Amino acid sequence: MGKESRRAFGNHISGLPGIMEERKQSVKVNIFGEDYPIKGDGDAHYIQRVAEYVDLKMKEVADKLSNKLPLRVAVLAAMNITGELLKEREEKDKQLLLVEEKSQSLLEQLDSRIAQKDF
Repeated sequence: MGKESRRAFGNHISGLPGIMEERKQSVKVNIFGEDYPIKGDGDAHYIQRVAEYVDLKMKEVADKLSNKLPLRVAVLAAMNITGELLKEREEKDKQLLLVEEKSQSLLEQLDSRIAQKDF
């Protein structure tokens, strides 16, 4: 895996450039039998949790395949993880819409009650 693809956690800089840069740390993780040094500005525990999840998903995919080429497993695991992410986003969007609709309904009811008391 190339150097750039190992920088999975962005180039986050806190504050103004040159004033308060967070120090990136390198965390060694093992995914599907390969060690990767991951540089990120997240804490080491979080980076490890992400790697463990990716490893788990790759193992789940590999268990279902006869052709366990790492690239094939990685692509299919990425598809599964992306599918999970998109489902979660869709569910979040539906919940947000419900909350917005309920909030709007409550505001309209309040406005109506306030208007009735003004007369």
